[in-house]
Amino acid sequence: MEVQLLRHATLIVTLNKKKVLVDPMLGGKGVMPPIQNSPTLQRNPLVELRIPLNFQNIDGILLTHTHHDHFDETAIEKLPKDKPIICQPEDEDNLQRLGFLKVYSVTDELYWQGITINRTSGQHGTGEIAKKMAPVSGYVLQTEGEPSLYIAGDTIYCEEVASTLLKYQPNVIIVNAGGARFITGDPITMSEQDVVNVCRQAQKSKVIAVHMEAINHCLVSRKALYMCLEQERLVDQVFIPMDGEKIIL
Repeated sequence: MEVQLLRHATLIVTLNKKKVLVDPMLGGKGVMPPIQNSPTLQRNPLVELRIPLNFQNIDGILLTHTHHDHFDETAIEKLPKDKPIICQPEDEDNLQRLGFLKVYSVTDELYWQGITINRTSGQHGTGEIAKKMAPVSGYVLQTEGEPSLYIAGDTIYCEEVASTLLKYQPNVIIVNAGGARFITGDPITMSEQDVVNVCRQAQKSKVIAVHMEAINHCLVSRKALYMCLEQERLVDQVFIPMDGEKIIL
């Protein structure tokens, strides 16, 4: 298995010799306005997408949800409409209206190209904010002879995440860190402590922390997360990749 971080939550996961593009945000630096009600006002994305994408090499697309920082207008425009796109049921109709021809929604489980994909749930924040941000999904990907992978998606550490870790015991976990938040309310993606909680819950798993330093309301930096993990003696369990970096597992 290979995981390459392109930027934010946009990844290329190579599993069973298939390349899966996850949560494509493909626009150039500053093409989107700041997230509203955020502590900072920079335009998004904060950094360029420096890795050129050859769409012909992509076998499929996996969407955790369709918020603009996970599926932007550039992705809608540039992604080949005949590429398979895997999504949560709530996004199926909209993707078809956008012209995508091979939309596969996952209610519970989907078998695709030798990969078993199970959809999981989470909480994109707490209280009323979480209700407004829903729905979001995560996925567990499994194929014979390779590590199992849990893509948690936009969620905090919560009962749903803990249950997924217990049920599937994934070898590799990708968490959306960054502690994204608005001016009021709690974080809507994983904080440093949430990542620590994942590590404590899944002590035998390797964790890959992404979703940092690319969108204006993600306030936890890579350095801050590393320092927290160092203090908790968890550095060896967690990868914190830079944009473009590949991790082979």
